[in-house]
Amino acid sequence: MRSDAGHHDTRAAVALKYDGDKAPTISATGTHELAEEIIRIAREHEVPLYENAELASILARLSLNEQIPESLYRVIAEILAFAFHIRGLTPEDRRPGPEDP
Repeated sequence: MRSDAGHHDTRAAVALKYDGDKAPTISATGTHELAEEIIRIAREHEVPLYENAELASILARLSLNEQIPESLYRVIAEILAFAFHIRGLTPEDRRPGPEDP
């Protein structure tokens, strides 16, 4: 997720990790150059990007590995559903199997 909004051209990026069992957690956050690096790595690994400045700003306040708050479950679920859909997957397809490290 990234934010390009604002008068000062402040870019923020937040990466979420979702294992299919617990609520998604914050796996990376950054602004400016770090945000661009997070976005570059996401693109390199074909991780779907979703742009929402307000949501990125809220999530950027959380700590690394912190679960998203319950108040954001619905909006994050919609984003995850979109991300799975564009990749032709369901949440069940993304569960780590025995062959995953």
